[in-house]
Amino acid sequence: MSADRRVLIVDDEEILRDVLSELLASDAWVADTVETGGDALERMREKEYGVVLLDMMLPDIDGLEVLKELRKFEQPPVVVMLTAYASIDKAVQATKLGAFNFLSKPFKNEELLMAVKNAFDHYELLEENRRLKSTLRERFGNIVGRGAAMRQVFDLIAQVAPSRSTVLLLGESGTGKELVARAIHASSGRASAPFVAINCGNIPPDLLESELFGHVRGAFTGATGSKKGLFEAADGGTLFLDEIGTLSLEIQSRLLRVIQEREFRRLGGLENIKVDARIIAATNTDLSAGVSRGTFREDLYYRLNVIVVKLPALRERPEDIPALAEHFIRKFSAENQREKLPLDTAALKVLMDYNWPGNVRELENVMERAVVLASGDVIGTDLFPGNLFQPAPLEVAVPDISEDASLKDRVATYEKNIILAALKRTGGNQKKAAEILDVNPTTLSEKLKRFGIRTINFE
Repeated sequence: MSADRRVLIVDDEEILRDVLSELLASDAWVADTVETGGDALERMREKEYGVVLLDMMLPDIDGLEVLKELRKFEQPPVVVMLTAYASIDKAVQATKLGAFNFLSKPFKNEELLMAVKNAFDHYELLEENRRLKSTLRERFGNIVGRGAAMRQVFDLIAQVAPSRSTVLLLGESGTGKELVARAIHASSGRASAPFVAINCGNIPPDLLESELFGHVRGAFTGATGSKKGLFEAADGGTLFLDEIGTLSLEIQSRLLRVIQEREFRRLGGLENIKVDARIIAATNTDLSAGVSRGTFREDLYYRLNVIVVKLPALRERPEDIPALAEHFIRKFSAENQREKLPLDTAALKVLMDYNWPGNVRELENVMERAVVLASGDVIGTDLFPGNLFQPAPLEVAVPDISEDASLKDRVATYEKNIILAALKRTGGNQKKAAEILDVNPTTLSEKLKRFGIRTINFE
């Protein structure tokens, strides 16, 4: 039920309720009145009000207690507190509890009407934010994440989607880069136009150029006719280039021209073709390192590096594992026409303790296997592959033996790298890293000081 210009007056003085009702009606507000806090809460369960004028002193419940309860509603109203006994302490307390404004009796008519208008404007703003979040949840339905790391990703998607700027998605394999690319497209003004995806690393370089830009008849042996490329197919929409770090320098040069000029030529063609395709690129490698090695063009790197969205690895957001596991159980139960089974506590603990080198994609595969093989009443640990019960080996950088250093220095470097690898796995948690290394936390702390490891940054 809409809260369109509807105000609830909560006051035990009948005269004041009547006066306020007439005053609000004169300004085209729809006002309902109740005498007690209990009646106010009951009325709020029946109707939706954008604004509540709430007296501080009520015959049954203290106004501040009513305010607390109102804030618990799924769509809470904006509350303006009224009192004949104004005090700074009460005003501060009401504000901390979520009151939008605080008026002292007696108040001027204009003052109250302005307070109600401002409160309702604030309510509409909150409603718009709720609607936006609801829309984004629908669009991001395949991206599961409630933790702080994924909320930042959702916020970035919402910010960048309306623009036409190039977006670069960074993240390990299996973190869901294509899902994010599709979410950006679906949340943009291009949603009704094509979303075209290509994995640049899966196509041989001599065929990739034709795939992207198309070709004309006779451009190469076997080109018996003309063919449109993916840029033309994505015109008006979005072209997602996954594993962009694998592009050859020649194709990088052509891609740079498309980004700059918004036009290209088919392979073997002479005609310039205009194109309006937003580019979203993704990589699990360090493009800046490619620039240093000369395998990736610096000018293209800066063209792509306009807006960067970094996707966290699953081990960096373990709080999302239960929701992801539930999502995949529901998905694969429906696909395989199986009864949806609960995940038992021991199985969930195994999922939470595992390091997930393959990220969300690996978790998805594990849960699909469990759903298909399940024959009991729950999904237990017996349905998981053996590798989930064995800690993944630490990725440790081995010192180059060609370095001009003593054995003692090389051993110290290797020890430091082992410690850094353990800290990386645990997200910087020293206690957990000590458990992995099987050393006393105090010993690890001393080694951190000795190696000068003060700030850990694993991005």
